[in-house]
Amino acid sequence: MFSKSKINDGAPTGTDAQKPSIPTSSSSVPPASSPSSEFKASAPKPKPPASTLSADLHVTGNMKTTGDIHVEGTVEGDIRAHLLTIGESATIKGEVIADDVVINGRIVGRVRGLKVRLTSTARVEGDIIHKTIAIESGAHFEGSVQRQDDPLNPSSKAAPAAKANPAS
Repeated sequence: MFSKSKINDGAPTGTDAQKPSIPTSSSSVPPASSPSSEFKASAPKPKPPASTLSADLHVTGNMKTTGDIHVEGTVEGDIRAHLLTIGESATIKGEVIADDVVINGRIVGRVRGLKVRLTSTARVEGDIIHKTIAIESGAHFEGSVQRQDDPLNPSSKAAPAAKANPAS
């Protein structure tokens, strides 16, 4: 399966092997190390990991990031992120705004997201403004739901919900 072979097979032998190869100026090919003739593609930037707030952490104040946040602790304030995951042990008291929101824990406040998902362990007390929503069986939700094409923009309004007029 394996065989020994000479490492220098095909290489010059004798005194030719000792002579360094020097390019001549008559060569029409530019050297490969010329910086102007090389195109260096930049490597894609790696996605930063999600910031995690542990279960024993209590934050008072607003948070804003273009990245991802995973909350297991308690936050009293608003959160804005790209992907926001609310863990089962988490409690958020404030407004949540994210492209994607996955709620496993408790939120007391408004939720705005392009994609909002309430899992079976979710507890939401507040309005949800979304483009798409999924609510699993077992989730607790108290509030209103509005669909908007641009739920992340607070100035965009959905069509007003029909309100029942009490009989007089």
